[in-house]
This record gives sequence, C-alpha cells and structure tokens, in this order.
Amino acid sequence: MYYVEASARDFNQHSSRILAAAEGGETVTVTKNGRPVAILRPYGTDDVPAHPTGPMGDLDIPSLGLPDLTDDEIEHTLRGMGS
Repeated sequence: MYYVEASARDFNQHSSRILAAAEGGETVTVTKNGRPVAILRPYGTDDVPAHPTGPMGDLDIPSLGLPDLTDDEIEHTLRGMGS
C-alpha cells in the first residue's frame, strides 16, 4: 500500500487519476493550504470501524506461553535493569 498527498486543486483537476490510484491500492491524503482535510483510500472489507473500542481499537495479542508475573516480580526485575 502506498500513501500519496494531493492538494485540493490537484484533486479538483485530476480526480479521475487520483481515484484510479485509490482503486489500485493507494491511500491519498487531500490537503487544503497544506493542511490535511480528507483521506481517500481503497474501499474494502478491512475498513476501520467508525468508533474503535479503545484508543488503538481491538488488539490481538498472541500468547507467548510465559508465566504470569506479579507487580512485585516485575518491579524487582526492572530495578535490577537500572543498575
């Protein structure tokens, strides 16, 4: 996936080419006076939800099979790293 920037003027004059770029997989940020105002991206099933459930959305953290540590064990380990 590629990220491209286009001014509002460019978008107005070359919208067909910019839409073709999005159709080809590129994400285009449209700016007005140097300030981002819109993002044009390919349409698909992997759309970002309108309201993520948390600051970073849902996270899928794999299990590493490590033992659970208590806060005291973590603090003790971190103190040893600062020596």
